[in-house]
Amino acid sequence: MNPPSEPARKVIPIAPVASDASSQGEIVSLYEAQKKIYPRSISGLFARWRWGMVFLTQIVFYGLPWFEWGQRQMVLFDLGARRFYIFGLVLYPQDFIYLTGLLIISALSLFLFTAVAGRLWCGFACPQTVYTEMFMWIEHKIEGDRSARLRLDNGPWTFEKVRKKFFKQVIWIAVALWTGFTFVGYFVPIRELGAELLAVQGGWQIFWVLFYGFATYGNAGYMREQVCKYMCPYARFQSAMFDKDTLIVTYDPERGEQRGPRKKNIDYKAQGLGDCIDCSLCVQVCPVGIDIRKGLQYECIGCGLCVDACNTVMDKMQYPRGLIRFSTQNGVAKRWSQSQILRRVLRPRVLIYSAVLVALCVGMMASLATRTPLKVDVVRDRAALSRIVAGGKLENIYRLQIMNATEGPQRYRISVRGLEGLEVASDAEVDIGAAESRWVAVRLQIPYGSAPSGSHAVQFDVQALGADAHVSEKSVFLVPR
Repeated sequence: MNPPSEPARKVIPIAPVASDASSQGEIVSLYEAQKKIYPRSISGLFARWRWGMVFLTQIVFYGLPWFEWGQRQMVLFDLGARRFYIFGLVLYPQDFIYLTGLLIISALSLFLFTAVAGRLWCGFACPQTVYTEMFMWIEHKIEGDRSARLRLDNGPWTFEKVRKKFFKQVIWIAVALWTGFTFVGYFVPIRELGAELLAVQGGWQIFWVLFYGFATYGNAGYMREQVCKYMCPYARFQSAMFDKDTLIVTYDPERGEQRGPRKKNIDYKAQGLGDCIDCSLCVQVCPVGIDIRKGLQYECIGCGLCVDACNTVMDKMQYPRGLIRFSTQNGVAKRWSQSQILRRVLRPRVLIYSAVLVALCVGMMASLATRTPLKVDVVRDRAALSRIVAGGKLENIYRLQIMNATEGPQRYRISVRGLEGLEVASDAEVDIGAAESRWVAVRLQIPYGSAPSGSHAVQFDVQALGADAHVSEKSVFLVPR
């Protein structure tokens, strides 16, 4: 028996959803794989400045933990002991105000530099920029220049390719681990840290060295420009600090367009061409892979390498330099001279930033210079608020935390005032070691009945013997009914 035949299905063609090419390209770009950027090496003024900042920042970073100040590390943030040693200063958690001031100064400095000359920090001193430059230099020395690296990555896996890739990874890992070790050395005495790591001791220290080493390896070796473009928040809000008188890397379209290749000794202007020969060298040297000729983009880190590249081409073509240059939007639009552009630097917002920054720096330096190297905290003993002791005296007990913020041992005298007949019944002098914090029990007594019942304000005076350090702290003396 034949099965019943199915009814014929009507096929209705479905037209594709209409969309313009730009939206399609935008959707595709959200999902396509990130293409690796192969920056070309370039020499020039800004390239030398970048390498100068690499050397300066890394000499300070790698070298500072190894210097000593007296019998201790010169710069050490000892979180376990809650002490921060910075040259001759010993700071405690009670000095947190200085960290707050330093952060405010850093933020204002960033605002000031951005308002004046754009992303100078990003292009020349940011750790991401510095370590990316170091890792790319290692890659360049081992694998060759841009074209050689392209051929190597696109070619088959040969013994030569494996050798170069392996050697590069070994150097990268070594630099990353040394960077992690140095960073942890700012929080753990670096010589002790080195001895512990050689003996495979200190689990947390090993973890943090590996953690920061891995972060350096991943960010500088692989993520590179993606950190600047997608992860760094500064790239997103920098435009709020820009104005039309901010110095930025700019392309002069009036002079450069129309672009096009040409021979060196022809009258290119008669052919309707501008100074740009469309060599794309400015794109090849860019560490974030943008084309500055398309205008200012948030990805631009203001490194100026495209300026060096373009000036090199202009010199070869015997054209005037400055097709790509550091200028301002007003300077390019109004054809201002360099002196006119620089005169606009001292505008109101820059003057306000500068005045506030100078005031904060002066205030912070004055506070550090006049800072008393002694900290005292007074805490009442809650277990025995008030009691009558032998001799018919009323006694209150306190605990004083005395912090010696000097590099040598000190003897301190404790005195008290505020009530008639009030005296210190415990030891009135105490010895505190260098950069040491110690809790001291202090007993205060008055003759019973010499003061009415209630809480009476008293004041502790702690004086360093043989030094000009004196601190007064208030508390209360309780007289029961």
